Amino acid sequence: MITEEFIRDIPKSDLHVHLDGSLRIPTLIEIARREKIELPSYTEEGLNEKVFKEHYADLEEYLEGFAYTVQAMQSPENLERIAYEFALDNQAEGVRYVEVRFAPQLHMSDRMDLETVLVSVNRGMERAAREFNSRPEVAEGREPRFNYGIITCALRSFGEMSDYYRTFLRAHPFSNPKRIFGLASYELFQGVVEVRDRLGIPLVGCDLAGAEYGFPADDHWKAFQFAQKKFLHKTVHAGEAYGAESIFQAITDLYAERLGHGYYLFDEEKITSPEITDKARYIRDLSRYIADKRITIEVCLTSNLQTNPSIGDLSNHRFKKMREARLSTTFCTDNRLVSKTTVSREIGLAVAAFAITPKELKNHTIYGFKRCFFPGNYTEKRVYVRSIIDYYERMERRHGLA
Repeated sequence: MITEEFIRDIPKSDLHVHLDGSLRIPTLIEIARREKIELPSYTEEGLNEKVFKEHYADLEEYLEGFAYTVQAMQSPENLERIAYEFALDNQAEGVRYVEVRFAPQLHMSDRMDLETVLVSVNRGMERAAREFNSRPEVAEGREPRFNYGIITCALRSFGEMSDYYRTFLRAHPFSNPKRIFGLASYELFQGVVEVRDRLGIPLVGCDLAGAEYGFPADDHWKAFQFAQKKFLHKTVHAGEAYGAESIFQAITDLYAERLGHGYYLFDEEKITSPEITDKARYIRDLSRYIADKRITIEVCLTSNLQTNPSIGDLSNHRFKKMREARLSTTFCTDNRLVSKTTVSREIGLAVAAFAITPKELKNHTIYGFKRCFFPGNYTEKRVYVRSIIDYYERMERRHGLA
């Protein structure tokens, strides 16, 4: 039987988690008081009641909290602290590999350029990793090391959401908005690759986030083609609010190696192209292609329930169909604060809702490590994944699940 204790003890990964959605509330309150950021409440209870809820009415309400968290991430010191605490929170629940993602352009200003933003986040993550890996049980090989990668997010669309975006929009007053969005992505990835190559920071991948409807992935093709040529891994938010066509674009036009959410992959009513006459076959062929290529879907159960209340009970989640199609999936948090969750909680929910067997859970867990954008070389990744599997099997024996 899979128990809470077993889930707590096994090594876990989180490949889809946003830094600006994963702050500690006391830290947010402290920074807001110090920097005169206006919050709806300055108590943890008040913010949980008014902003960071268990249930949201829709996606718009879900996103309201980011307006406050991003404001608290506008200095090098705050970014470093938030990243450090984020890593500690992951370590405390048994996460041994995490890929933290965020949109650097939301934090760029006269005070911080791109390099400063990236270095600050890495400094916090690296400090937490160094402290954890210096523990005797880790240094002596009795427990697996904590590793991490950083994923930078471009946005499908944006307004004057930060000093950078405000300046960028005003610098292109006569351009087609969609062209501007793609240009911002291209500029971001160019800078990320330059910082990665010069400083050796584990900037392992890039992402495209934001509203899918009306903002297709191919607007950002040039940016992702650049990333492909520079060996920057690619994951794309797709199928979160749109359907199979969006997922197809992510895979073909943006070279996506993983998919964020992929929730509507199997929904025929989400297909709108008149050229697709046999929707069932299109979905079947696409899902087979995803399975054959082992394109892993980053499943975020709680987040999907919160942003799409029409799902109702978790047993209705499309993970059920992903499982039937034998797709490569791994459980992720999306946002630890905004979704009020942890990797352990996500796994526990999946086990209860879908009667996942110990063998299946092991596969889902190991997929997270095998399909991660590990910052080392192939040999180093194989050695690391082997250490994870060995430790996982030790926990199986300890809990009588071998």
